[in-house]
Amino acid sequence: MIPVKKEDTPAQICSGEYARAVRDTIDVLSGKWKLPIMGSLINGKKRFGELEKDIPKITAKMLSKELRDLEMNQLVKRTVYDTIPATIEYEITLYGRSLDKVLFEMREWGMQHRRRIIRKTKLVVE
Repeated sequence: MIPVKKEDTPAQICSGEYARAVRDTIDVLSGKWKLPIMGSLINGKKRFGELEKDIPKITAKMLSKELRDLEMNQLVKRTVYDTIPATIEYEITLYGRSLDKVLFEMREWGMQHRRRIIRKTKLVVE
């Protein structure tokens, strides 16, 4: 992790190593569905159908693709149990848990942003 120091200028933060690190993060978490999937799994293991119910409007095909991507990036673990029919569960890996703080901060910012925008919209309409 590249720590940002007080003395770092915006140009330093956005150049070279910093920019690559941010780009890598965006590449791994990009798309409409990866963060909602991670958010759904944050409280524990879930089966495919449970994830579908938790994430409105996601198709089974897209959920399957995004789970494969998250698994490839070692953020989600897929466990297949030897039952008939096979039981498959998904869970956040220990490595994926390293995003807990990021996901929490994104959620907090999103809630504040939504309140701010809704408040502004109401002021404009009135």
